[in-house]
Amino acid sequence: MQAAVTVTPAQIPDLLLGLATVRPVFLWGAPGIGKSSLVRGFAESLGLECVSLLGTQLAPEDLIGVPQIRDGRSVFCPPESIARDEPYCLFLDELNAATPDVQKAFYSLILDRRIGSYELPAGSIVIGAGNRATDNALARPIASALVNRLTHVHLRASAADWLVWAGENGMHPWVTDYVTDRPDHLWSQPPKTEEPFSTPRSWHMLSDALHSFGPGIDEDTLKVIVHGTLTPAHAVSFCGYAKIVRHTFGIEAILKGEASWPARIEDRDLLYYLAEAFRGRLVKELPRQKEHVSESMRQTSYRAKSLLVRLAEISVEVAQTVIADDAEGRPVLPAWFLVEAARDMPRLVEARR
Repeated sequence: MQAAVTVTPAQIPDLLLGLATVRPVFLWGAPGIGKSSLVRGFAESLGLECVSLLGTQLAPEDLIGVPQIRDGRSVFCPPESIARDEPYCLFLDELNAATPDVQKAFYSLILDRRIGSYELPAGSIVIGAGNRATDNALARPIASALVNRLTHVHLRASAADWLVWAGENGMHPWVTDYVTDRPDHLWSQPPKTEEPFSTPRSWHMLSDALHSFGPGIDEDTLKVIVHGTLTPAHAVSFCGYAKIVRHTFGIEAILKGEASWPARIEDRDLLYYLAEAFRGRLVKELPRQKEHVSESMRQTSYRAKSLLVRLAEISVEVAQTVIADDAEGRPVLPAWFLVEAARDMPRLVEARR
């Protein structure tokens, strides 16, 4: 299902308070962005126990129960996990990954709040969640009858919301500081191949691993766990960031001329990270229009072009990442700077010979 309007995790509690208390709700979102934890947190805020049913691990009889003979008649007895006396939050996780038969078994539970003769206690709430087919996750089409029984809310990842949560939940400082600098790396589109990709969940896993190994973690081990949890490009960048943290080697020193671009092959991850930081600094400081360029900014521009030349001498590929267009093919750096860089590069290269 495509999202018409999306919301951030911070908006979810108020939305659920108004929606889930009167009608069943379905949360759509990519894997790893926190749907399950949001539902559990919401249930806890209402003082309700959260009972989770995983759609991919259910058969119809797991919901409707098995028949028993009572007074000469067969009666279906729902499982103990559902048939409760006190109100609770029934969380139907991965609902759209369930088989069609299981989805049908949910119909009466979602619409009428009952299974057979058992009715959910007054005050209970029903919330479903699932991934989208576009996320390369297991997802089956939901029948229109079931779609029409739910209010649909589409969740998107939010670095600002996640950083607030991370600060309250003891995330490793390397993780929170890095995501603060690179909020666009919090989440990436799930790949079409079986490789790790960045999500709030994977950053949480990385944080746990960093806490587990402690400050003495060696560089090789760090690379293993980072590349085992994050999108490959993000992993390279994070490893470069870790080197900066450990060796107090940053873009600031390079901009001031106090340090040079790292040229060793084994420091290529650091070079990529510094190039990304350099690009971000230029985007932030260079005005979009040339007429707004001050004299001090002209000096900054000249220094930036000189640094680009030195970077290209080490790696043309890395230098190209600084001036590259965005994913939509649009220039990131101001057009006037790109034109001047193309014009002045040969002269700057000659001057360094």
